[in-house]
Amino acid sequence: MGRVIVHLDSNPKDGSIASIIREYEGRVRSRGISVQFSEQRGSNNYESELSDLPGHLVLLDERGISMTSEEMANWLHSAQLDSKKTNIAVGPPDGFSKEIRGAADQMMSLSSLTLTHEMAGALLMEQLYRASEINRGSAYHRK
Repeated sequence: MGRVIVHLDSNPKDGSIASIIREYEGRVRSRGISVQFSEQRGSNNYESELSDLPGHLVLLDERGISMTSEEMANWLHSAQLDSKKTNIAVGPPDGFSKEIRGAADQMMSLSSLTLTHEMAGALLMEQLYRASEINRGSAYHRK
C-alpha cells in the first residue's frame, strides 16, 4: 500500500491554520497519509528537498487539474494502491519554479481562487480526509 505524504514548506505561522492541519492529520494518519514540514528555509532549498524524494511528486499549482471530491477519492485510492510513495507538495508563498513544475509527475489545483499556501495546506488536508471517507463509504460526504 502506497503512502501519501503532504509536504509543506514550513510550519504555518497562523495557529488556527496549524490546528486545522494537525486535526486532519490525526484523522488520516491511520489511512497512510501524513504531513511533513520542510526544515529548509527558502524556495530553492524546499524545491531541492522535493526533487530528491523517492516516489511520485504531485504539486499543488493553479495550473494543475481540478477534481471533484469524488474524483479526488478515486485519485487517492489509486495512489494508495501504488507501491510507490506519493508526495503532494504545497507550494512556497511565491509558488513553484518552472523547473520543478516540469519535473513533477502531476499538478493538481484545489481551486481557481488564489489561496495562501497555509490555507491551501489546510484545504488539502480536509479534502484528503473527505476523499478517504468517500472511499470508506461514510456519511461525512453528502451530495
